[in-house]
Amino acid sequence: MTRTGTTVAAAIVLAALAAPASAGLFEFTGQAESSTGEALYEERHRIEGSCKAGVFQPLEHRVVYIRRAESNRHPFAEKRLDYRSSLLRPVVKYQQPDFKESLEITYPASDSAAIVWQQPGGEIKQSNLGGSNDLVVDAGFDNLVRQNWHKLTTGESVKFRFLAPTRGTDYAFILEPAQNLSIEVDHLVQIRPESLVLKFLVDPIVLGYNNKGALTAYSGLTNVRENADQNHTATIHYEVNNYPECDLIP
Repeated sequence: MTRTGTTVAAAIVLAALAAPASAGLFEFTGQAESSTGEALYEERHRIEGSCKAGVFQPLEHRVVYIRRAESNRHPFAEKRLDYRSSLLRPVVKYQQPDFKESLEITYPASDSAAIVWQQPGGEIKQSNLGGSNDLVVDAGFDNLVRQNWHKLTTGESVKFRFLAPTRGTDYAFILEPAQNLSIEVDHLVQIRPESLVLKFLVDPIVLGYNNKGALTAYSGLTNVRENADQNHTATIHYEVNNYPECDLIP
């Protein structure tokens, strides 16, 4: 390599090293409230990823949960997700020590999912189920929305199966445009059961997004435990702290 070529190569390397750390970093914070407006907890999301063809690709996602009423501001729960194998079916590790509860979802094969749930009280329940191409797990729904952005913003719906890890099975759901006058967002969608029977048992999850494709509102059942018998149902309002340097939606 000529001296000129070496100089150019070195400049490229230095430019890459000097690139801001936020290039592949997406951060946002959520404030959860009960149906009566009571402040419940705060979610702090940090997603590290990369830009591929101008679109953000999540790799690792960490969420810490902090009770807003407590002054020490120490997390009472934490969740980690790994999207390296799939944007829709991340590896999930969740723990909420105050209830001695933990949940881990892994994929021993491309067509199966393994669930290990330590229930409140310490009993461990293990489940294995066959996967499907349209299975969505945990926060994978967020990437499902972005992958189908054009369909949803033009009035179409998307069918998929959603994992219910503590039940050890999955159910058919529909992702579709929605209307809710109490939530002011740029785009509103909902996730509802496809089964007529489940419609009477499970309320839809309502999701709000801004024009950039960032989640700005969530209303429905959460994965945060309220007591030994049930999880919180909450409305969560999100604010973006840092956008990656590429688009969130194709």
